[in-house]
Amino acid sequence: MKNLYRLILCLTLMTCGSDESSGNDDVINLPAIISANVSSLSFESTMVTQISNSQVIIISAENTTSEIFVVSPNGYEVSLDNNSFSQEISFVPEISNEIYVRFMPTEITNYYSSLSISSQEVNNININLFGIGTMLLYNYQTFQNQALGFGGGFSQSSSQLFNLHDDLSNIEQIKMFLQIDCPSTGCDDWDRFANVKVKDQTTGKWYEIARYITPYWVGTQELERGLEFDVTDFKSLLTGSTELRIYIENWTQKADLVSIEFDYIDGTPDYPYYAVSEILNFHANSIDGVPYGVSHNLDLNKNIQIPSNAESTYLRTIISGWGHATPIDSDGRPCAEWCYRTHDVKINGAITYQHYMGPIGCPTNPINNQAPGNWMPNRAGWCPGMAVPVRIDDIGLSFNGNGFDFEYDFQNWYSDGGSTSGQTGAYYAISSYVVVKSSTEISSPAIID
Repeated sequence: MKNLYRLILCLTLMTCGSDESSGNDDVINLPAIISANVSSLSFESTMVTQISNSQVIIISAENTTSEIFVVSPNGYEVSLDNNSFSQEISFVPEISNEIYVRFMPTEITNYYSSLSISSQEVNNININLFGIGTMLLYNYQTFQNQALGFGGGFSQSSSQLFNLHDDLSNIEQIKMFLQIDCPSTGCDDWDRFANVKVKDQTTGKWYEIARYITPYWVGTQELERGLEFDVTDFKSLLTGSTELRIYIENWTQKADLVSIEFDYIDGTPDYPYYAVSEILNFHANSIDGVPYGVSHNLDLNKNIQIPSNAESTYLRTIISGWGHATPIDSDGRPCAEWCYRTHDVKINGAITYQHYMGPIGCPTNPINNQAPGNWMPNRAGWCPGMAVPVRIDDIGLSFNGNGFDFEYDFQNWYSDGGSTSGQTGAYYAISSYVVVKSSTEISSPAIID
């Protein structure tokens, strides 16, 4: 019976042999086994050149004293002590062994590969690894839940000084995210003119870097990070110690709570040097713009001098209309919030660019919870709860070292002095800038009245 048991065990383990030292009993050689407690690891998305948190793999070893080798694929590193990391490690096994794996991407791509665990006595064990390399960016929180309103002890604006990124040599893009939250009383009931400005420390002027219209009744939480704006054009001002101003034309005691953060995105900029000058600055509020359909004495004509070393030159304009002035258009639209118009940008007296103030898709607004607000009908070039579009007109290089005459010209229409609401008059709030870029240091364009 004893021999039968030995035979069964021998055939099961495939390790039959003889014990020469005793001359009597066979020795059972148990197989070498290496196993891991996981078959795959997923890492959080990690910015290029940054390092993720490490994760642990427990390797169990039985019946072996052979050295174990762990080799990581591109984008990953391994360690025995969670301190010193490398592409591969080796160790003499114990019964239970901890190794650490971390993700360190070098490119913006998906990293799907496998980590190899092996020894001389066993076949490889592969642990699947997955991570996503994302763009490198530097995040700066500025305003945080800043209350803006007219009543209740609030103010419609706030100006504060912030320290932003101070090395722009490898900054490809600057994005700004604006989130509106609501106090316990709820957000303002109406769609309001609102903007963000940066102070030009050289001239003391406030440049409008973004404009938006607030949603009715609610904040912007339907969007994960709120409204998004590309403010790269103002990178020469958005660096180091920077003064910012936020404003909402909120006339109620239900203050909007505004938070703003900036992402400085690492990469190769199109040009290392930027400069910007303001052409038109009628952007204090909705009705501080240019009166439409009536005579006025505001100067919409300028002469612009472009530096000789400019390699890219363009106009950057934000414009939105306000008011319900009459006569209404044939489609029932009063001016200037609703009436569709085409504005001309004249260069040296010739119509060179046109800005169509038409629908931009209000019914498809992702902030679609603005009931009972009148948010769905299309306005003329803007929507409640959305950013007001930036209009770019490429000037080219023909004016380098010279000047040109600029004029902003509105489509003809004449107000009869009436209104379809209690507010009289039609207005266009407008900001316009000339942006220049170069491979060499460049000065701001000169604006001459």
